[in-house]
Amino acid sequence: MARLKLLIPLNIIFSTSIPIRITDLNYGNHVGNDAMVSIVHEARVQWLASAKYTELDVAGAALIIGDLSVEYKAESFYGDILSVNIYTGEIKNTSFEIYYEITTTRGDKNILIAKAKTGMICYNYKNKKVSVLPEEFIAFLNT
Repeated sequence: MARLKLLIPLNIIFSTSIPIRITDLNYGNHVGNDAMVSIVHEARVQWLASAKYTELDVAGAALIIGDLSVEYKAESFYGDILSVNIYTGEIKNTSFEIYYEITTTRGDKNILIAKAKTGMICYNYKNKKVSVLPEEFIAFLNT
C-alpha cells in the first residue's frame, strides 16, 4: 500500500501553539486521529481570526472542507505543546489548499508530529452552491 506523502510549500503564512489536552488522548495514550483533525481545525480558525475572518465569513463568502489528508510522523502526548505552521498551496477560482506542519519540542529536540492538507471550497450557504473566492480573500491568501 502506498503511503501518503505531503509536500509542504515554503510560504509559511501563520504559526500558532496548541497544547495537548487529556481529552485529546486515545486508548493508546497518545493523540488520536480525531483530535488531530480538531487541532488542524483550531489552527485554521485561529489563522482566519488573525485577519478578522471566520469560516462562515471570508469577505462575504463561506468556506467548507472538500478534502482532508493527514500524514502522521510521530506520536504526541499529554503535555506536548504543538506548534502548527500554516502554508497556502494552489489557489483556484473557487477553492484553495492549506498545508499544516505540526511539531513539538521535547527537551532540546524538535519532533515532526504530522503534516496535513485541507482542500477548502468557497461556498454560498444561502444558495447551497460553490461560489467564487472573493478578491479580498485571495489577496489575504497571497500574503
